[in-house]
Amino acid sequence: MKSQFLRSSSFSSEFHGKKPLLRVNRSKPKRVNSQISVSAAPKMTLRIGKVQKWWEKGHQPNMREVTSAQDLVDSLLKAGDKLVIVDFFSPGCGGCKALHPKICQFAEMNPDVEFLQVNYEEHKSMCYSLNVHVLPFFRFYRGAHGRLCSFSCTNATIKKFRDALAKHTPDRCSLEPTKGLEEKELIALSENRDLDFTYTPKPSQPVLTPANEELATEAAPSLPKERTLITAWR
Repeated sequence: MKSQFLRSSSFSSEFHGKKPLLRVNRSKPKRVNSQISVSAAPKMTLRIGKVQKWWEKGHQPNMREVTSAQDLVDSLLKAGDKLVIVDFFSPGCGGCKALHPKICQFAEMNPDVEFLQVNYEEHKSMCYSLNVHVLPFFRFYRGAHGRLCSFSCTNATIKKFRDALAKHTPDRCSLEPTKGLEEKELIALSENRDLDFTYTPKPSQPVLTPANEELATEAAPSLPKERTLITAWR
């Protein structure tokens, strides 16, 4: 009893004889706003979508990915006398991925050279028509000369690319129209039903046969023998 009395007296002395008021919060517990987590989900997906693919990293202003066969043909024709390097690659090609940073360095060091990238997986049918069956693969084009060279190389054989670039980089001026793809390549692209590309072959020039050559020789006026000997002697 004494212990209970002491407890009650000490308890009442602390509050100066006033009864303590104990407030119990009976309100409903706050719910976590589910919209926060829902709204955060799209942001995460957007961030994942913005991740650059390896063939897009290190891009220079003179590098561009080809979108179609027509785009490739037009790009080569519009380049004029500028050197154009067509880079055939595949996203799953380890050699292409390893070589890409060096190609970007070459593009940075040669701003006057145009680099066109062709994704093999997206343009597989076009690559078949262009007889591209090995990767990574490169083709060099310039003005009226058309295709200058074509080869495949990796990091181990990068000297092949460096030598070709040094050989064909010097400026050249031609009065003839830009050639671009070869005639047989243009025909192959137009005959490919998977591609939206049309091309009208150039009219073939008549070829002189031996019979036509004989007729042309007979029709030509003949000079006297003496006159012929004098002309030959002179």
